[in-house]
Amino acid sequence: MLKLPNALRTRNALITAVGVVMIAGTTTVVAQTTPMEPIQWDKRRLDQLDRNVRRLERAVTQRNAAGQPVLVEPDPEVVALQGRVDLMTRRLSDLEATVQRVNADIERLTFAVDESKRDNAALGTRLRDAEGRVRAMEQAAAREAELNSPISSTSPTGDPARDLAAAVRLAATDPALGDRALQTVTLAWPDTPQAREAFSRIGDLRVSGADFDNAVRAYSSALRGWPTAPWAAATTLELVNALNSADRKTDACGALTEFNTRYAPTASAAQRARATEIGTRLACTPARAPARRGG
Repeated sequence: MLKLPNALRTRNALITAVGVVMIAGTTTVVAQTTPMEPIQWDKRRLDQLDRNVRRLERAVTQRNAAGQPVLVEPDPEVVALQGRVDLMTRRLSDLEATVQRVNADIERLTFAVDESKRDNAALGTRLRDAEGRVRAMEQAAAREAELNSPISSTSPTGDPARDLAAAVRLAATDPALGDRALQTVTLAWPDTPQAREAFSRIGDLRVSGADFDNAVRAYSSALRGWPTAPWAAATTLELVNALNSADRKTDACGALTEFNTRYAPTASAAQRARATEIGTRLACTPARAPARRGG
C-alpha cells in the first residue's frame, strides 16, 4: 500500500486523496506515521506535482484496463476534516436559522413596541382630556357653590368706597361674582350713598340678564327718596325701561314723569333727548318739565 500526498493543487481543483496501491495483491506498504516537514509550494514543485499526478493517472488507468483495480483509501485526517466541515456547516445552518428567528422576533417586538407607543400616546391624550374635564367640573362646582352660598354682610376692606370700587371692577370682568360683591356693599353699608349706587349697578346687571323684575327692585332701592347723586338721572331712565320691559307701562310712564320733574332740569342734553324718545315710544302723557337751571 502506497500513501499519497495529502493535497494536490493542480488543474481546476485540489486532489486531496491519499490511496494505497495494491501491487500483486499481497505486497503491503505500511503508511508512514512520522510527520513530514511542511512543503513550500512554489512553481517548480507544483509543476513536478502536476507531472507526477499525470503519471499516476496513466498508471491507474492502465492497471484498471488490465483488470488490476487500484483501491484508493482516503486520508483519515481528510475524513476528520470533512466531518468537521460538515459539522460546522450544520452548525452554521442552525445559527442562520436561529438568527432568522431572532430577527423575526425582533421585528414582531419592534412592531409591538410601536403599537404600545401609539397606544400610550392615545391614552395620554385621553387622560389629559379627562383631567381637563375633571378640573373644569371641579371649578364649575366650586363656582356654583360660591354663587349659591349666602351673601356676606362683612365688609372686605372696612371702607364703603373701597368696597364699591372693588365690586365695580369685579363686575366688569365677572358679572355674577360682581353682583354678589355689590350686594355685600348693600348689606355691609346700608343707608350709605355707596349702597344706593351699588343697587343701581345691580339693576344694570339684572337688565343685562333680562331679569327685569329684579332690576326694577334694585333700581327702586337705589332711587328711594329720589337722591340727587350724579347717577340718579340715568338710573331713573333705566328704571323706566325696566318697568316697560316688565309689562308695567303705567308705572314706567310714572317714573318718566318723575325724571322730567326731578332730574330733567339738571340732566344732560343726551339724557333729556332719551327721555323724550322713551315718552314718544311709550305714548306717555307728556309732562311739562321745569326749565333747565342756569338757562
